[in-house]
Amino acid sequence: MKNIVILISGTGSNMAAIVRAAEHERWSERLGVRVAAVISNRPDAMGLRMASDSGIATAVVDHKAYEGREAFDAALRATIDAYDPALLVLAGFMRILTPAFVAQYAGRIVNIHPSLLPAFPGLHTHQRAIDAGCRVAGVSVHLVTAELDHGPILAQAAVPVLTGDTADTLAARVLSQEHLIYPRAVADLLQTL
Repeated sequence: MKNIVILISGTGSNMAAIVRAAEHERWSERLGVRVAAVISNRPDAMGLRMASDSGIATAVVDHKAYEGREAFDAALRATIDAYDPALLVLAGFMRILTPAFVAQYAGRIVNIHPSLLPAFPGLHTHQRAIDAGCRVAGVSVHLVTAELDHGPILAQAAVPVLTGDTADTLAARVLSQEHLIYPRAVADLLQTL
């Protein structure tokens, strides 16, 4: 059985979408895959409860307990590696990972970003798209590299930017697409590992 470890920092809505897809599409039987653990850098992350309620192991590696990124990443790696993951999934994980961390999981760490990459890497993507006058915005699933929000794109979905959109209304429309394409992209990638 191949293990997936999902990293979150907040509500875990993309994690929940992946867990639902894994259950409904019977990934364990069809793909030999299971969501083995959900790990958060924040002890108050709401997604931890949802994962626990679904029978998934949870852990917290609180970034505030470490003096630097390297120390945090070392502790995070040790926690992740206890689950022997075939794939590491970042689902709203709001920490920048060190190049050494990314290198350890090269080719098997995936992220979702709320823009049509390569446009608008980083934060505040929805407001930046509105400010730039974009007619479409969207979401990208990509393999993680040492460069923030870069790496080979695995899937994208576009949504229109509507007259009168705010960052919040656009974000809600993009999020609905995130919940559709992330589970599909993860399932597709798992079939190649």
